Amino acid sequence: MELRAGMRLRSAVDTTEVVVVRPGSGDVDVRCGGAPMVTATGPAGDSVGEPAAGFDAGTQIGKRYEDVESGVELLCSKPGPGSLSIGERSVPVKETKALPSSD
Repeated sequence: MELRAGMRLRSAVDTTEVVVVRPGSGDVDVRCGGAPMVTATGPAGDSVGEPAAGFDAGTQIGKRYEDVESGVELLCSKPGPGSLSIGERSVPVKETKALPSSD
């Protein structure tokens, strides 16, 4: 799927929804719970099934998920039991940068 900044995606297997912060380049296979994510246009449909084993670590609202290899960054806008991946590669929570002290 060709991603664009601001694009909203939702999981086909659970309640997870994300917003694309950085799209990366080219076609990217964004998944949640092991199943490809779909565009979140129109009313939410019913989730079918549940996350696959190994892709059931969950997503947390307000957290950014970053795949360094593809350059994709996603912001979780609705949490769920499925975890994010690019193909079979898990996408971890983006590390926060430490702010300088104000002493």
